[in-house]
Amino acid sequence: MKFSRKLAALSASAACLTLALSACGADAPKAAAPTGETGKEPVTLTLATFNEFGYESLLKEYESLNPNVKIQHKKAATTNEARDNLTTRLAAGSGLSDVEAIEVDWLSELKQYPDQFVDLKDPAVEGRWLDWKTEAATTQDGRLIGYGTDSGPEAVCYNSALLKAAGLPTDRESVAKMLGTTWDSYFDAGKKFVAAKTGAAWFDSAGAIYQGMSNQLEKAYENEDGTVIAAENPAVKDVYTKVLNASTKDNLSAHLGQWSNDWVAGFQSQKFATTLCPGWMLGVIEGNATGVKGWDVANVFPGGGGNWGGSYLTVPAQGKHQAEAKKLAAWLTAPEQQIKAFTAKGNFPSQVKALDSEALLGQTNKFFNNAPTGKIFAERAKAVGATPFKGPKFFAINDAMQQALTRVDVDKKDDAESSWAKFLTAVKSL
Repeated sequence: MKFSRKLAALSASAACLTLALSACGADAPKAAAPTGETGKEPVTLTLATFNEFGYESLLKEYESLNPNVKIQHKKAATTNEARDNLTTRLAAGSGLSDVEAIEVDWLSELKQYPDQFVDLKDPAVEGRWLDWKTEAATTQDGRLIGYGTDSGPEAVCYNSALLKAAGLPTDRESVAKMLGTTWDSYFDAGKKFVAAKTGAAWFDSAGAIYQGMSNQLEKAYENEDGTVIAAENPAVKDVYTKVLNASTKDNLSAHLGQWSNDWVAGFQSQKFATTLCPGWMLGVIEGNATGVKGWDVANVFPGGGGNWGGSYLTVPAQGKHQAEAKKLAAWLTAPEQQIKAFTAKGNFPSQVKALDSEALLGQTNKFFNNAPTGKIFAERAKAVGATPFKGPKFFAINDAMQQALTRVDVDKKDDAESSWAKFLTAVKSL
């Protein structure tokens, strides 16, 4: 799952975490042997997630299966809030929930401090996830710090009513053909839409389009040895330029900051015809576009395939109920539960058995014109190539990039070149 950024606040939070944990050195707290109840005595567990994980009904089910357990669910509105809370309390050494959800873009940073998390390796869950999902949460010394929840194979969601108004195809197959398999073909379709002058834009946000394009780069910002390459990587500048050309020169963008209040309102006022959508975005769109008819999903993604987001459940070492917390995290990330989460909010599973399940492949989504979302996103998952390398500075660099795009696309205070120069300055300061 993926949400907005607040660069200054998050950079300060990350700095606080780094300083506090590095200061501990050899005295950093080790993950204690699991404590807490094992299924008999009453225990209250806290679970911290963000936005929509599809867990509301699942938590009630878990409490029913485990009468001794009560769960307090803390749900942050955005990943910003969740990450800021986690880094602050991790550095403070107290205050975290028994189970903390983390987003994939924070993972490489947190893996630098494995002793702050319980090692979740267990024969009972071996082989549960896609290999790349498990490898991403495994530290150099072999500790598993997170159980994978969802993954983010991407499709394109579209407003068929707006396409119809523009005289363009509206059924899924024809829309997929019109969008094509390249970013150029996607932008070309947008030019046809904008030429029809419906009053709506082709896509919602330059930042969102950049996210989709950059996630197809094997290495965008860093090498494995920690070398930052963002400033001189021609692929990054190329994607940046193409996105802003589409936004400003071709005027395909609604010029909305993704996750902003204006962006949320844009679904109701039908400000844009398409948006890139990993499976977890379905619940976001449905929630924002309640009462709006015409949304659908095309089984296609420019550039071939892409994965955006995906989260993990961790058990912080500072927790007092580690055994029960690990048990809850394992249950929530089992294939059966992740299929239920997909049904509830569209969070596509990362578990091997879930991907072959008829219960998943047979899923349809009423809001999206009864689209066969299980089948669509399973096929989108197969189209995903190698996952991009994301080093410890990925989050901060990507924040700087999103700020650069926003200055041009949303705030309109800079042109592309002046904003790029500010991005380079931000990268050099890291």
